[in-house]
Amino acid sequence: MKVTVVGAGNVGASCAEYIAIKRIASEVVLLDIKEGFAEGKALDLTQTATTLGFNTRITGVTNDYNQTANSDVVVITSGIPRKPGMTREELIGINAGIVKSVAESILAHSPEAIIVVVSNPMDTMTYLALKATGLPKNRIIGMGGALDSSRFKTYLSKALDKPANDIQGMVIGGHGDTTMIPLTRLASYNGTPVSNHLSAEALEEVAAATMVGGATLTKLLGTSAWYAPGASVAYLVDSIINDQKRMIPCSVFLEGEYGESDICIGVPCIIGKDGVEQILDIQLDANEQEKFKKSAVAVRAMNDALSSNV
Repeated sequence: MKVTVVGAGNVGASCAEYIAIKRIASEVVLLDIKEGFAEGKALDLTQTATTLGFNTRITGVTNDYNQTANSDVVVITSGIPRKPGMTREELIGINAGIVKSVAESILAHSPEAIIVVVSNPMDTMTYLALKATGLPKNRIIGMGGALDSSRFKTYLSKALDKPANDIQGMVIGGHGDTTMIPLTRLASYNGTPVSNHLSAEALEEVAAATMVGGATLTKLLGTSAWYAPGASVAYLVDSIINDQKRMIPCSVFLEGEYGESDICIGVPCIIGKDGVEQILDIQLDANEQEKFKKSAVAVRAMNDALSSNV
């Protein structure tokens, strides 16, 4: 199985690394527009194969989409971060042009590929990719919910002082500081509600920390995070490539689910070889429904800035 990762920056390279180390795919192509950059990352990663024990073939290319032909899954991480003085509309306009061009170039060589969108603003870029390509909605997936949920479970683990792998929890809604919804009511520790172990105040603190999880790391690092995003992408790709049918919160196109239509936003999905194989209804309570509605309004406002790109 073949995976292409477009964008060889920190997130893209980490994604390629985890896919190789976990032997998720037999071949990974890393593509970037900067001359020699993807080639260097690929060579560096390849030189870890004998010490880490994987046989995944990793190829780096500079803007050569011919090398991406017949990819089963394509991950789009390319785009620019917001710069001082840049408006939201300017950022969206630039990244929309990049994502649209990448998606079209990919499909010219891999018409059956499932596309995973990482580029920000992620929900809006996922919506753009779907509208621009005309692909069936099951083949365009925004990965934000997987990352936000991993952060949620990490903060729950810290608050409980228990292993993160014993904790279940998910984040739905938009992939943004004010739009994501950590579902504290449904979170559990080894089958028991976390509310049995943590106070309401502690759970509010966990939810708040989750919502600014990305911003916290950007402040500490001086740039966006890459380990957890790369791992979250690899986790999602694994579920597609190996037909794991995991339940993963992803940004997908809704047609009436959760009371919303014509929008890509995070909801729990079954992810398998066909991409989004099912959107699950987890029966939100009134408070969660209201938060989801407000999140959708904010995502739509972001989508409005796409203008002529859709």
